[in-house]
Amino acid sequence: MMFDTAGSAELVFAVCHIYATFNDTFIHVTDISGRETFVRVTGGMMVKADREESSPYAAMLAANIVCERLRKIGINALHIKIRGKGGA
Repeated sequence: MMFDTAGSAELVFAVCHIYATFNDTFIHVTDISGRETFVRVTGGMMVKADREESSPYAAMLAANIVCERLRKIGINALHIKIRGKGGA
């Protein structure tokens, strides 16, 4: 699904599902209905060592990849849904 919004002020939305666990960070971007996946990246895909999968650095690298891919297909607005493990 390709969008052509060059020169257009129209917002093209998607939903970004972020799931942060103690072992990894998942970033999954879908269309508004959730049926079509645009991008799915994890922190473990960005680093070589298993111990670094859950690090903030791996999550930052994954977020950069997601942003680049979304710009290529023309998505310029996101709804963000965050789930995570942990406590106070």
